[in-house]
Amino acid sequence: MIADENNYLTQEKFDELTEELKHMKTARRREIAEQLEYARSLGDLSENAEYEEARNLQAATEDRIRVIEEQLAHARIIEHEKGKGNAVNLGSVVTIQKIGEKDEHIYEIVGSAEANMQERKISHLSPLGAALMGKKKGDQFTFNTPKGAQKYKIVTLK
Repeated sequence: MIADENNYLTQEKFDELTEELKHMKTARRREIAEQLEYARSLGDLSENAEYEEARNLQAATEDRIRVIEEQLAHARIIEHEKGKGNAVNLGSVVTIQKIGEKDEHIYEIVGSAEANMQERKISHLSPLGAALMGKKKGDQFTFNTPKGAQKYKIVTLK
């Protein structure tokens, strides 16, 4: 991550990452230390699969701690103000409809660290997210997909 790049997060995601970091630095590190101690007690470390596995787990845990610390250090909390929902921005919940179709799709616009299609959360930097930014209810917009340009309209905006 670039040092001056903002990492947009909802308060909920920020709290979740803070909690995960706390768990990793306390309980997880303690568990791994116990695993390493047990593996050492088994003797020869050069052919000790338990020791190797615990060391790999320790490295992965420390990497995750660094990633979370970096995300939190550059986090900007999304402040979506109710009543100011005139235009799509971070934190907006948008219902869109493809021109010529009846199906509607609802998405929440979030920072890229929080994007998750299963939860219908799209990054403001994704092709669809970027096309939605700044648009208003009733606006039509086009964005490019692998199948070509797609035309949609904004049905609702919260």
